[in-house]
Amino acid sequence: MTRKLAAIQMVSGPDVDENLANAAELIAEAASRGAELVLLPEVFAALEGEPMRSHGERQGAPGSPIQTFLSAEARRHGIVLVGGTAPLLSRPGRSVSDPDYLIEDGRVRAASLVYDSGGELLARYDKIHLFDVMVEDRQAQYSESLSYEAGSEVICVDCAVGRLGLSVCYDLRFPELYRRLFSQGAEIITVPAAFTAVTGAAHWESLLRARAIENQCYLIAAAQGGRHGPTRETWGHSMIIDPWGEILTRLDKGPDIAVAEMDPELLRDIRGRMPVANHVRLS
Repeated sequence: MTRKLAAIQMVSGPDVDENLANAAELIAEAASRGAELVLLPEVFAALEGEPMRSHGERQGAPGSPIQTFLSAEARRHGIVLVGGTAPLLSRPGRSVSDPDYLIEDGRVRAASLVYDSGGELLARYDKIHLFDVMVEDRQAQYSESLSYEAGSEVICVDCAVGRLGLSVCYDLRFPELYRRLFSQGAEIITVPAAFTAVTGAAHWESLLRARAIENQCYLIAAAQGGRHGPTRETWGHSMIIDPWGEILTRLDKGPDIAVAEMDPELLRDIRGRMPVANHVRLS
């Protein structure tokens, strides 16, 4: 039985309420088209403006607007919803009494949150690789480590659609992460992103197809796509790719939805005919 996957593309700005309202419309449209798993882009709730710390939330804290929104939307539409990234002040797997529970140096974690159809949090992945690079665009310098603390855990989780591996944006350049997800049984890998227009034009599609082919997974890439201010422009081109590297659907720029069918039989057939997992010699 095939399952429908959706990647939501946005052009988020500094206004959280406006971004969430836009996301809600796109999620509703994806669900109306039969999507059972929906992926939002990186920094979907706030991209430009104030430091991310001002939008930071504690995991599971009552009344947290971004987490409350994600839980409610997943429950309302009966879908698995992957919330791109949300800025979280608390580290995963710790109790409130743990001295390491909160990040105290002014940064946040870029957390990709997975909610099931009942609105319950299934998994949290904190972006491991931070984008500290020079790019030949108007912004020129990107220094994520000034605002974000890197995560360290590789996360794979079972959901209603299949076994889901989580990644975020710049992670895409580090194939060892995806091999770990593959070794943990990932069938679908999510890539919420805010690739720059310059790096996206050069490498976005090539990297996405390579990760799908290498790991024989369905890959859902949901991107920011447009101008966010005087210096920030993102590439867009959200897409869904099958385990043979075929692009099933892709967007250009601007807010939109990419929907495609996942065929578990195709995945099993590709892995059976070319059993890459049995041939790995280096790790």
